[in-house]
Amino acid sequence: MQDVFTLLTLPQTSKAFSALPAQAGKTSTRDSSRSASPPRKIARLDAASDAASATSSRVAGVVEPAADRRAPIVLRVVGHPVKPTPDAVKEADYTLVRRTIRMLVTPGETGTLPATYDRIYRACRAAVTEAGKGEGLYDAVKMELERCVGTIERTLANESRKSVEWLVPFTEACAWFDKQVGLLQSLLAYLDTLYVAEQPTLPRIKQLAYTMFSDSVIKSARITQAIISGIADWLEWERTNRASHPLRSCIPRLVHHLRAHGLYADLIESTYITLTHTFYTKESDALASAGTMSAKDFLAHVQTRSKEELERAQEVLLPESVVGVQDTADNALLAGRLQWLAKDALESLMAARNDAQLKKMYKLFAKVGGLNVLSAAFKLYIQKTVKAIVTDEEHDDEMVPRLLDFKAFADKLVSQAFVDETPSTTASPAQPQVSSSKTPAPAAPAPATHPNRDFQYGLRDAFHAGFKARRNKPAEMIAKHLDKAMRRGQKGKRDEDFAAELDEALALYPFTDDNDVFRAFYQRALAKRLLLGRSASDDFERAVLKKLKEEYDPEFGTSDNMFTDLALSRDLMQDFLEYRRRKGDVGTAQKLTVMVLQRSNWPFTARKNDIDLPSWMQEDLVDYTEFYKKKHQGRKLDWDHALGTATLKARFSAGEKELSVSLYQAVILLLFNDETTISYADIKEQTRLDDAELQRTLQSLACGKKRVLRKQPPGKDVNPTDVFHFNADFTDPRYQVHINSIQSKETPEESKRTQNSIEADRKHALDAAIVRVMKAKKELSYEQLKTATIEAVKKHFVPEVGMIKQRIQGLVEQEYLRRDEDDMNKYIYVA
Repeated sequence: MQDVFTLLTLPQTSKAFSALPAQAGKTSTRDSSRSASPPRKIARLDAASDAASATSSRVAGVVEPAADRRAPIVLRVVGHPVKPTPDAVKEADYTLVRRTIRMLVTPGETGTLPATYDRIYRACRAAVTEAGKGEGLYDAVKMELERCVGTIERTLANESRKSVEWLVPFTEACAWFDKQVGLLQSLLAYLDTLYVAEQPTLPRIKQLAYTMFSDSVIKSARITQAIISGIADWLEWERTNRASHPLRSCIPRLVHHLRAHGLYADLIESTYITLTHTFYTKESDALASAGTMSAKDFLAHVQTRSKEELERAQEVLLPESVVGVQDTADNALLAGRLQWLAKDALESLMAARNDAQLKKMYKLFAKVGGLNVLSAAFKLYIQKTVKAIVTDEEHDDEMVPRLLDFKAFADKLVSQAFVDETPSTTASPAQPQVSSSKTPAPAAPAPATHPNRDFQYGLRDAFHAGFKARRNKPAEMIAKHLDKAMRRGQKGKRDEDFAAELDEALALYPFTDDNDVFRAFYQRALAKRLLLGRSASDDFERAVLKKLKEEYDPEFGTSDNMFTDLALSRDLMQDFLEYRRRKGDVGTAQKLTVMVLQRSNWPFTARKNDIDLPSWMQEDLVDYTEFYKKKHQGRKLDWDHALGTATLKARFSAGEKELSVSLYQAVILLLFNDETTISYADIKEQTRLDDAELQRTLQSLACGKKRVLRKQPPGKDVNPTDVFHFNADFTDPRYQVHINSIQSKETPEESKRTQNSIEADRKHALDAAIVRVMKAKKELSYEQLKTATIEAVKKHFVPEVGMIKQRIQGLVEQEYLRRDEDDMNKYIYVA
C-alpha cells in the first residue's frame, strides 16, 4: 500500500501544482476541549491544498522562480513533517483510547479529554480495525468500570447526609454515571458494533456498565438499605404532615434511574406498597380503637386519604403502579371496617340523601371487594325505611307520597351511583396524523355504565318485604292515591308529565301481594269518579286501566264495561226525554239524570234501606221505571241514592246561592222549607237514614267549612240529641257553592265494609282453590295442599298460613275432605 508522499510526488515536467505559498504552513487550530455533542466523522482538507487556494495565491501576485520551474515539486502535508511508522500510530491510538476511558469513568475527574471527540472516535476505529486491539480495549473498559462503581459505592456508603437527604447524592451519582456511560458508548462505537458484536458471550458496553453499577452499587446491602430508609422516611413525613416534602422532586429522579437499571419493581414499587399497607393498617387500627370518629367521618377520612395517595403516586411513581398503591391504601384502611361502614355510614348518607358521597362509597367498596356487604346493608336500610313508612298509621294519608319520594331517590342511586363501568369497545376510524391548533384530537369514548344487578334486585326485594309489614294497607293507599290524582287532574301539567306521575304510582303496585285489595278499592274509586263526573279525563282513565290489565292484573278488563254502561245510560236518558215530550209532560224530568248500571260491572252492593225521597222526586223515578220496563222487559231496577247529586237554589240574607250537594244532603235541606228548626230525631224519622249515614251527612252541612245549617249545641260531632237550624246568615264569595265532597271520599265505614268484603271473597277463593286441587290430586299431605293452594291464588293475594289451615278444617267439617285414618297429616278428597 503506497503512502501519500509517493502518490503526490510528480515528474519534473508536470505543472499540476504550484509552489506551496509561505503562508500555507499556517493552519487553524481546533479547540481540543470536550464537547457536549458526540463526535462526527467529517472529511477535512488543508486550507492551502485545494485548487481555490492555489488560484488565490496566483491572484495575489506570487510568481514562482524560473530556476525551480523544472525541479520536482513536493507537496508537504501540514502536521506531518515526519512520516511516522504504522506501529507507532497504532500504539498511539490505543493509548489515546485507554486514557479517554479512564478519564470518562473516573468519579471526580474534571480535566479535559486528551483529544477531540472526532479524534478519539477515529482512534478507536483504528485500534479495533487496524491494530486488532479490541479485546484489550474491552478489558480496559471493564477494569475501569469496576474501579468506578467501587469508588461510587464507597463514596455513597460514607456519605454524611442520611435519610431523605441521602437520596440527593445517590441520584446525582446515578445521573453522572448515566451521562458518562452514554458518552463512552458513543466514542467507542466501533468497539461496540464490531468487536463486541462478533463475541456473542460479551455484553455491550452500556449493558456491561449498567449491570456492574446495579450489582456493585444499587444491590449493595448498604446502598439498598439507604434507599429503602430514604423512601420510608419521606413517605412517613408526607403522610404524617399531610404536605409535600421539600425533597419530593428527588423521588421521580430516583424512580427514573432505578427503572433504567431494572430495579424499579423490586426496590421502589414493592417497598412503596409495603410501607403503604403498614402505615394505613396502623392508622385504621388507631382510629377505630380511639372510638372518636363516626362511621360517616371515617369514610370521609378514607376517601381523603385515598385521594392523597392517588395524587402522590401519580406525581412520583410510574403509571402502572398508581392503582396498586391506591388500592393498597384503601384495603388497609377498610380491612375489618366494612360491616361497620356499610351499616352506619350508609344509613347516615342515605338519610341525608347524599348521592355524591354514596357514589364514592360504592367505588371504594368495589375496589376492596366489599360490594356484597354494601348491597346487603343497602337492602336492609331500604326494607327498614319502607317498613317505617308503611306502619306509620298516623300519617297514612302521606304513605304513598313518602314511598314515591323515597323510591325515586333509591332508583336514582341504583341507576347513577351504584353502577359499574365497562370500557367502550367501539373502535374509532383511523384519523390522519395532522397536527392543528384549531382541530383538537378526538376525545376517547367514555366508558359505558350499567347498574349493579345486586342493588337492583335488592331494592325490589326490600320494597316487597317492607310492604308485608302491614297487610292490605299499602295496596289500599296506592289505590286511593291514584284516585286523588285522577280527581285532581293535570293542574296545568303537560300530558306527558301527568302520565309519568301516574306511572310512578303504578310502579308501587308490583310490591304488594294484595292485588285483590288494590283492585277492590281502585274499582270502587273509579266508579265514584265516573258517576260523579269527577274524573280528570276519560282518556287517562282508560290508559291506566289498559296498563293495569296488560302488565299487572287481567281482571281489570271488566272495568271497561263501566264506560259502556255510562254511554248506554246517556242514550236511554235521551229516549226518556223524548218519551216525556210525546206524552206532553216534560215537567221535572228535564232536570232528571238517571244512570242505569249493570250490577256485575260495578263494585256496589244493593242497599236494603235507602233514604225516603220527597213525593215529587219519587214520581219522576216511577215514571222512568215504567219507561224502562217497556223498553227492557224482564229487567228490574234497584234505586241507589247514595251516589246521587242535586242542585238547589237557596235564599240567604246575603242573597241567592246555588248549592251543589249530594242527594242525601238535598233531601235534608228541603226539610227546612217547612220548618227553620228540626231535631235530629225528626230528621231521622222523615228520611229513614241509618245513624252513621245521617250523622255524616249532617256533619257536612253543619260542622264543615260551609255551614248552611247550625247545630245546637255547637261541636264537631253530631249527636242524637242535637237540634239543627237553617243558617240564614251563610255567606260565600261564589254564587255556586259545592258541598258534596263527602260522596267522593272513602269513609272509614266504607273502607271497613270493603275490607270485610275482601276477606269474605278470600275465604271463598281459598275454598274453591282447595277443592279444585284436591279434586285433581285426590290425596295430598298438608304441606303439599298448602303449597298448591298458595300457588293457585297468588295472582290475587298471598294468604296467611293460618287462614289456609282454617279453610281446610272448614272443608273437612263440611265433608268436602277427610283425613286419612292412618296418617292424620294427609287429606283425601270426598267425591
